[in-house]
Amino acid sequence: MKKTITIALLSLGMNAVAQFHTLKIPQSSSPVEETQTIGVTQIKVKYHSPATRGRDVWNNPNVIPQKGAPIPWRAGANMNTTIQFSTPVKINGQLLDAGIYGFHIIPDGHNHQILFAHKANQWGSYYLDVEKDVRLKVTMKDTLAPFSEQLNYHFYDRSENQLTIALQWGDRQIPFQVSVDLNATVVESFRAELLGINTYHWQAWNDAAKWCYDHQTNLEEALEWANRSIEGGSGGFAADKNLNNLGTKILLLNTLEKKAESQAIIEEAKDMNYAWQEGHQLVAALLRIKMDEGAYSFMKQMVKNHQEHWVIQLDLGVAEYYSGNPTKALTTLKRLKKQAPKGFLVRLDAIIEEMKNKTYQYPGRSE
Repeated sequence: MKKTITIALLSLGMNAVAQFHTLKIPQSSSPVEETQTIGVTQIKVKYHSPATRGRDVWNNPNVIPQKGAPIPWRAGANMNTTIQFSTPVKINGQLLDAGIYGFHIIPDGHNHQILFAHKANQWGSYYLDVEKDVRLKVTMKDTLAPFSEQLNYHFYDRSENQLTIALQWGDRQIPFQVSVDLNATVVESFRAELLGINTYHWQAWNDAAKWCYDHQTNLEEALEWANRSIEGGSGGFAADKNLNNLGTKILLLNTLEKKAESQAIIEEAKDMNYAWQEGHQLVAALLRIKMDEGAYSFMKQMVKNHQEHWVIQLDLGVAEYYSGNPTKALTTLKRLKKQAPKGFLVRLDAIIEEMKNKTYQYPGRSE
């Protein structure tokens, strides 16, 4: 009896060690985490990746249950697959709130009902209540794909505001599209971030305002952000008036049909200290939005302080051309031949001919 108890205790001790050690043991269905970002929206897929091991997985109901019988498929192995979105998204055009979702599939031949469940921490799909736990259902067809021994999730066809996610296994894949309201999510992100450490940096306020201008969204608030970049916070804290944020403000005012105010800022900017590159960027922006008189007025002052740079002489010639002084423009550009680098002379000759023929078009200039 004593011997039996001793053996039992030894056995229990061995099992305890086996169960509670911290060694990392390779798993047959290894855990995987995939992340992607569209706009400011982070997408994270976590799953365990089984192998086909010679099985015809899509036609084997013991591997992938069909029609939800007896249960949906966990879209991986072990714990249910999860997918997380940091902002609201649309799945094939249907709205889904930000959050972590259990990801399950009900296959029916080549048609698949994709399920997003608000209960995201389940062992497989055994306890999924399709009627109560599922937030969104989307039906998709599978397609043929290059053979993949391991189950994986692939991200492709990514653009600024959407991408496609596909579960791939064996010779098939199940794709679905994820899209975001880019302007709404980015602007909301700016609002939150500008309350933190970024509130002390004029560059953050200016970059947020410039992004809104470039995407033609939230322009009134963007103008407030540009002003904050210029004037600083309470009592002028962290103020930094410079050609970058003044340029952003000019662009916003012009778009908001406040042209007199934008012209007044150009006049103010003339007498500021700035690097020639900053002046070039401002003039380029003005020419693209057809503020030609403002560009020419600024250039006449700028060329006095930065005439040694050939790019500035080129800017002057272009501003003269668009402000109704083509003869002056040609004289300026012909004089530039002595100063411009050899590699630019062919293009300079082409610009001169285009101006003579009245066919010249500044890069990025609106029609």
